Amino acid sequence: MWYQWLGEAADAIAYGYRFSICDSFNHCHFATRYTLTSSYCLKMGRNVQHAEKLRIRELLPELFLGKWKPGPLNSITDVPGVLVHTESIQPDRDVNTGVTTILPRADWHKYACHAAIFKFNGAGEMTGSHWIDETGTLTSPIILTTNSSIGEGFRGVYEYVLRYHATPDGDMGLFTFPVITETYDGYLNKQSRFAVTPEHVVQGILNASADAVPEGSTGGGTGMICHRFKGGTGSSSRIVPGLDKDGNSKNYTVGVLVQANYGQKEDLCIGGVPVGRILASTETLSSTSTAPGVQGPLADGSIIIIVATDIPLLPVQLQRLAKRATVGLARVGGYGSNGSGDIFMAFSTAAKIPMQQFEGGLDPYKPSSVSLETVENESINGVFEAVADATEEAIYNVLSMAETMTGYKGRTVEALDMDKVKEIVTKRM
Repeated sequence: MWYQWLGEAADAIAYGYRFSICDSFNHCHFATRYTLTSSYCLKMGRNVQHAEKLRIRELLPELFLGKWKPGPLNSITDVPGVLVHTESIQPDRDVNTGVTTILPRADWHKYACHAAIFKFNGAGEMTGSHWIDETGTLTSPIILTTNSSIGEGFRGVYEYVLRYHATPDGDMGLFTFPVITETYDGYLNKQSRFAVTPEHVVQGILNASADAVPEGSTGGGTGMICHRFKGGTGSSSRIVPGLDKDGNSKNYTVGVLVQANYGQKEDLCIGGVPVGRILASTETLSSTSTAPGVQGPLADGSIIIIVATDIPLLPVQLQRLAKRATVGLARVGGYGSNGSGDIFMAFSTAAKIPMQQFEGGLDPYKPSSVSLETVENESINGVFEAVADATEEAIYNVLSMAETMTGYKGRTVEALDMDKVKEIVTKRM
């Protein structure tokens, strides 16, 4: 019975496990820290919860995170119409992976968005990028996962389209080029298990919601590592006051979601304080053998940053926004190392661009004009600030909300000790 499942879930919380339960409960919550997300059965991961986790803004209320206020959820889903779903896949200790699904709008299969990509360092993958560069349009959900599951993500988007939006003959009824992007989780996840399936992607599209994005070891970020501490998924948003086309006051929203899997401990900065170097020096004085975080060689890693907004922007302006995510990343200590896949996308939901249809579409030999709204370049500085600030905070939220995890081969990655962080940063504010 369902109440027995909930009892087991409560036991799971008591022992520090994260869990999810079947689709019918996917909008339920236990308090604010544990979310019941869509899955097929109760599953136990090996995340160790030491204490209630606080986002960086709650932990350090005096920390300056920019002049623009966050949205109500301080999440990418504050952007009207944007929907997100996270699915962690942890059937046993060796498998710690997942899928994060972002829908730019609920009717993405009818209307495309303007979009652009910026490649800060290209040791990674984002499928569909050639089409976005070619046309400036996003015609797909955005799927974030592990690098070994790009194919499953690609197929999952097509399975969804053919299952729910096919022609009467069962053929592809619209033009979509799946956007699948990745970071590497092989330190904590046994990639040879290929745990992600196309069905995870289908379910992610079906169950995406406007709820606040679950952060830390969630979704595609389940097995990720950030600055040698447990990494994962984080999000933040900003409200930017502006004017509409008639000169009336209007608040616009900028939202950011990151999948953070990059960086060295010594490079970590929070609020301009070199937290990583301070922690490393303290550990050297005590005992390096007990120092938290990953010890020894580890690949450079990657970070994926997705910027969403309802501000009317053209693709070239959106590329300028995507570039500004680099500023937020640099503040935390990311510099685009040689082996890092640092790929950023920005999209705007303001314009509703009809998707290309295979049947009954426009005559491709008769140019057809449309009217588009956009902001003046001279008025865009506040938006640049919002992107940088929200990116910085989203990465902080990854580190604040992630939990210590023991995974593949018994490897343990410690969560960043936020009590120590609070002590270090507060002393230097």
